[in-house]
Amino acid sequence: MIYVGRKPTMSYVLAVITSLTRSNAKEVTLKARGQAITTAVNVAEITRRRFMKELKVKTIDIGTEEMPPREGESRTRNVSTIEITLRR
Repeated sequence: MIYVGRKPTMSYVLAVITSLTRSNAKEVTLKARGQAITTAVNVAEITRRRFMKELKVKTIDIGTEEMPPREGESRTRNVSTIEITLRR
C-alpha cells in the first residue's frame, strides 16, 4: 500500500517499482485523497507506460470521506478518495 501525498510524482513511481521488485509482490495499491488524486493517476500511468509495461490496472475504487471541521469552521467536509490497484 502506497499513500500518495505531496512528494514529486517520480518518488511514488520509484516506490511502486521498488515494492514490486523487492518483495516479489504481485500487486500494489496506490491510495490518495483530495488534490493528490491526480498525482496517483499520473503515478499509475507513468509506471505502466514507461517502466513496467506488464502492469495492468486491476481495480479502481473511488469514494468520499467525511473530514472533521478545521479550526474556525463549523461543518464537516467531504473529501474524494481513490484506490488504484496495479497487478503484474
